Amino acid sequence: MTIAAFAGNALAASHGGEPAPAINRIDTQRPDAPELSAYGDHKVGVRTLEMVNPGQIDILAIDPAAEKPAEWPRYDRPLTVEVWYPADSAAEGSHELKAYLRDGKTEVTLVGQAMRDAAPVAAAEAFPLVIISHGYPGNRFLLSHLAENLASKGYVVASIDHTDSTYRTKAAFGSTLVNRSIDQKFVLNELARLSGEDGNFLKGLANADNAAIVGYSMGGYGAVISAGGGVTQTAVDYAWGGPHGTLGVHLSGSDTHNALPDSRVKTIVAFGPWGRALNFWDEETLKGISKPALFIAGSVDDVSGYEKGTRAIWQGAKSVDRALLTFDNANHNAGAPMPAPAEANRFDEDLGFNVSEHYSDAVWDSVRMNNISQHFVTAWLGLHLKGDETMAKYLELVPNSNDSVWAKEKDGTEKPEHTHWTGFPDRTAKGLHYEVLKAGE
Repeated sequence: MTIAAFAGNALAASHGGEPAPAINRIDTQRPDAPELSAYGDHKVGVRTLEMVNPGQIDILAIDPAAEKPAEWPRYDRPLTVEVWYPADSAAEGSHELKAYLRDGKTEVTLVGQAMRDAAPVAAAEAFPLVIISHGYPGNRFLLSHLAENLASKGYVVASIDHTDSTYRTKAAFGSTLVNRSIDQKFVLNELARLSGEDGNFLKGLANADNAAIVGYSMGGYGAVISAGGGVTQTAVDYAWGGPHGTLGVHLSGSDTHNALPDSRVKTIVAFGPWGRALNFWDEETLKGISKPALFIAGSVDDVSGYEKGTRAIWQGAKSVDRALLTFDNANHNAGAPMPAPAEANRFDEDLGFNVSEHYSDAVWDSVRMNNISQHFVTAWLGLHLKGDETMAKYLELVPNSNDSVWAKEKDGTEKPEHTHWTGFPDRTAKGLHYEVLKAGE
């Protein structure tokens, strides 16, 4: 619970009334936040879009125990997308977002910088597009702290509610396996279409020709596939996976997968991408990744795995330059989920755990991890989407943050022995690793 939420509840209780609604802020900046986590110069707007991808394979209509159908059943697949964008400097509006918790039943209010339906800024040039893809289950608000932070820095950010994979629509895992990358590319195409549509608020605002995909867990799995990492035959054949080989659409070397990677996507950021520990990729298929990639993970991730999971993907993507940011002793929630809303702090009988565990980490403070992620993603996208070479210094670091040395004169001049992580205040670059591999390594 935030200090503001605690004070509000305490005040209401002292007067004998009902507890005041929690103030679940997603925009908190700690005093020790690294430099680039700070919000940018733009006000931020947010709007909800409803999209439909026609003629998709209806995974839920396929019975894995029955014979393979002669033709795949099809349906028009609905997707809800939240879009954060730079807003007009005079814009005003509600800063509240309504989102459901992990239990799929409790609706809470999130508060940030973004204003509902605010007028977009009149931009001389369209802004780079960032597509955000949540975990299984999750929703389009799970990484909202990062979405609005990036929008304030001159990005249009589209976060997807993946049907069959949200807290309220969670269904067969095969749908998530098959649809993640397809959803990502469809949303890219739709944003490209809307940005050229007269009368649409996105007209001239989003540059879909200069895009990135940011994915967490299963969203990271989808990002790896979208970047060219086709899956193995082993993955296609899993009885618990895509029924009757439907995951073959992403099989490495297949015509369908070869057509998936899009030149408009310039880079990916994958938080704890799922799949490598279960052989969804191998050394050969990971070579298919064709986009520079930033991977972010906890060193004790027990969902996606670390050594045999995220780290193995990073090592195997030998065709591209890539980096790995590791939160030492953090688990699967390293850097991606927003802080747990106050209402999540309760044991749920149906789930069998305290709902806040879905968002939090046993070692790291969530806001601290969010700030660090905002910093590194800002540097990475600034370099790869905006071509801002000043961002490079934030990505050229001593691999172990604990080994970095602060050595500055009183006037701020760096001494020769100064190796402290750029952008981190003195004594704050602790418990992190940042490692880089070049294409071919």
